[in-house]
Amino acid sequence: MRINSSASASWGESLPALRADTPGCETVIHFNNAGCGLLATPVLTTMVEHLQLEAAIGGYEASAARADEVRGFYTEIAALIGCGPGNVAFSGSATHAYANALSSITFERGDVILTTRNDFISNQIAFLSLRKRFGIELVHAPDLPEGGVDVEAMALLMKEHRPRLVAATHIPTNSGLVQPIAEIGRHCRELGLLYLVDACQSVGQYPIDVEEIGCDFLTGTCRKFLRGPRGSGFLYVSDRVLAAGYEPLFIDMHGAKWTAPGTYTPSRTASRFEEWEFPYATVLGCAAAVRYAREVGIDAISERTPQLAGRLRDGLDAIPGVRALDRGEQLGALVTIAVDDWQPEAFKTALDARGINSALSFRNFAQFDFGDKNVNWCLRLSPHYYNTDDEVEQVIAAIAELRAVG
Repeated sequence: MRINSSASASWGESLPALRADTPGCETVIHFNNAGCGLLATPVLTTMVEHLQLEAAIGGYEASAARADEVRGFYTEIAALIGCGPGNVAFSGSATHAYANALSSITFERGDVILTTRNDFISNQIAFLSLRKRFGIELVHAPDLPEGGVDVEAMALLMKEHRPRLVAATHIPTNSGLVQPIAEIGRHCRELGLLYLVDACQSVGQYPIDVEEIGCDFLTGTCRKFLRGPRGSGFLYVSDRVLAAGYEPLFIDMHGAKWTAPGTYTPSRTASRFEEWEFPYATVLGCAAAVRYAREVGIDAISERTPQLAGRLRDGLDAIPGVRALDRGEQLGALVTIAVDDWQPEAFKTALDARGINSALSFRNFAQFDFGDKNVNWCLRLSPHYYNTDDEVEQVIAAIAELRAVG
């Protein structure tokens, strides 16, 4: 199964098996992997089998019977991002993981959060909520003219403001931009600053090494490029943060022990950021999805996905009345385009009718980025390694046809 990342022929040999493992390939051209990747058969089978076990013997009993496999979630995520299993917490979503991380920080009036203009919409709203409730200050680092955060300017802002938190999204939801999170992390380490990374769109698409990034927290989802189930995510918590006693605001009986009537003791591991109730079939499905991605090879995936996206982006940008919007030194597998003379829902519906899955992004998803680009909406297309060159050409042809009659 493992693909040789240096040999494109390996993909040609392996694609039939990978697509056979992906039943959805028979019915749709799925270019919405930035929303949800198509489940692979081993993931689906794992989840169904556990639900059947719950039905047969009971939910508590099924989770006890599969305890070793459940622990596999932590070892698989740890191997994927370069940490120990005790640094990983399961979460119902990346957004919930992100909120839990934020809640562990004791913000006070005047504290600064330093972030980018391209951070994910829910993160930006959370920062504004913290400003509204606690009186924190929010500072956005400027972008380079060619797109992407100006790291040197951001480093100067770190020295000027000494922020309580530095936050960056690796790949925003509204663009193919890949931010230089390891460079940002280097400056954070030099100054001893707390650093939170949103890797929601990059986990499963690019190699992630939390030691190289230098982050204190990192959040991710399993449903996108990892091709896991919906309702799943994870939080990485560094040893430094665990040792310093950071814990979520609403810690529960799973994350802490009630050791006396007036006190509790948090777990020593990242499990302090978890809750007692787990969707165990989902947890097992996530472990299977990560295992599958690692068997294919993250290095190989990280070469193929941007290549497919690059061909798609170039082909679409050449269509009259279609404009590729992605900017930055490095671009990933999210391709965003503006389309003249079409309304967003009508355009997506027309693609749906052709069996092409896509997504829409709107101005309120990316106030800074879409303001700079002077667009109110875009179409987002996100291929993955199991997509084919022929599917890329079909999507380009379909959009060219729709634009011509628009």
